Amino acid sequence: MAAPTRGFALLRGRLAGLLTLDRGAAPGAAGRAFRGFRSSGVRHEAIIVSGTEMAKQIQKEIQRGVESWISLGNRRPHLSIILVGDNPASHTYVRNKIRAASAVGICSELILKPKDVSQEELLDIIDQLNMDPRVSGILVQLPLPDHVDERTVCNGITPEKDVDGFHIINIGRLCLDQHSLIPATASAVWEIIKRTGIETFGKNVVVAGRSKNVGMPIAMLLHTDGEHERPGGDATVTIAHRYTPKEQLKIHTHLADVLVVAAGIPKLITSDMVKDGAAVIDVGINYFQDPVTGKTRLVGDVDFEAVKKKASFITPVPGGVGPMTVAMLLKNTLLAAKKIIY
Repeated sequence: MAAPTRGFALLRGRLAGLLTLDRGAAPGAAGRAFRGFRSSGVRHEAIIVSGTEMAKQIQKEIQRGVESWISLGNRRPHLSIILVGDNPASHTYVRNKIRAASAVGICSELILKPKDVSQEELLDIIDQLNMDPRVSGILVQLPLPDHVDERTVCNGITPEKDVDGFHIINIGRLCLDQHSLIPATASAVWEIIKRTGIETFGKNVVVAGRSKNVGMPIAMLLHTDGEHERPGGDATVTIAHRYTPKEQLKIHTHLADVLVVAAGIPKLITSDMVKDGAAVIDVGINYFQDPVTGKTRLVGDVDFEAVKKKASFITPVPGGVGPMTVAMLLKNTLLAAKKIIY
């Protein structure tokens, strides 16, 4: 099969940057961008974008930012996390966030509440944190129990401390191309695209998933004007969702130069749906029981092994968007502490 021209051109550029570094030259943009990639080792396969390695780079940048901020006599950034119930996945995510915050020098506190906590009590806790001058950022781990309205709770957090970026004002400013605290997962996808050098200007992008916390903000970032206050990707964006027929979805994905998948459906995207040389970013997090071993493992929304043979870039699950989401949350916490946006 003929090799995808665009994918190989990008790959040659990245490898050239790496070879320049090996000769002892000063690291250039290509060399810096290459850190965070892991070659699949086969010429015709995609470059695997390691979100784990890229997140480490960003966390170092955040750590330097925290140290610089404190050296000027400012209070250390502080993140307050509210966790309701005993969902094992939520507890794992929160532990990862607390560990990462500590690593970059951000203080954190965990407020645990039982699953039968009332909405009124949660809002009272949020009000106290809103008024506490030592608290830079507030995060309520989702999902919440059915008797609690997530939108009401998210809107209870004052916009300047809303490090998840879910408050209606932050979402509204995002949609108007204004500076805001951007939802961390959407910000992670955008950062991966920028640091990897994936082209979006004038390109076709498909976002599979329309959730207000992930799919919608990703689409907003990618389609908006690169010359606006909050620059966007200048792409032509198509949003697909659960009611998009599979054959229609396939028509759209065949045209996509960039494919972002956040549908929550294991292996939704198969190799026959992907254009040669497309960049594929898998946001999905699904627990899948292996029919052979019986073990549960984490998989994305993309058939990774098959699709990597056609794509130019691809993110793995785990180790792709997940670690980057945590990194962007910490970046939001530092921005909130420095009051750069509000």
